[in-house]
Amino acid sequence: MADNRTENAQYTYQATQISTATKEQLLLITYDIAIRSCRMAEAALNPDNKSQDYDLAHREIVRAQDVIRELMVTLNTEKGGEMALNLMRLYDYMYQQLVEANIKKDSHNVHTVLTMLEDLKSTWEEALMKLLKEYQEAHPEDEDLKAVKNMNAKDLSGVKEVQAVPDQTPRAAQAPEKAGGLNIAG
Repeated sequence: MADNRTENAQYTYQATQISTATKEQLLLITYDIAIRSCRMAEAALNPDNKSQDYDLAHREIVRAQDVIRELMVTLNTEKGGEMALNLMRLYDYMYQQLVEANIKKDSHNVHTVLTMLEDLKSTWEEALMKLLKEYQEAHPEDEDLKAVKNMNAKDLSGVKEVQAVPDQTPRAAQAPEKAGGLNIAG
């Protein structure tokens, strides 16, 4: 009984996090889902692991593939231009690596994708923090931003285990959205 209540509480918390998250937070959450899936698949395929779990590896690789496919679908290549096209190529490469990893049961390919996802997430976090800092400097009177002035990039990601997919329209020249206050904290 307690497990069911805990599960419901986690689901409610995650649903709240998603419904109140910005597009930027949703992007980071999505990366977290793919990263977690790759870590689990890599561990399940690890040859040093006495009890390799090919079923678990398959499920987690497929989940990571699904996330990458959603990242591809949500890319706006018209607005994003060359950057979006390059991301599309990178996502396609990662997807193909995961297909091969699943066929060959190869943890090396999963690790390659995991590293790429972690690097991309880190890059997005840095870019978002830079945009936030620029917005704060341009709008020092904004009361909503005073509370988040000293946040670090990890505060942007919010929930780690959720099932959400963002719109990835690159927003390099835009200020963060503000609807009833800038929502960048999880």
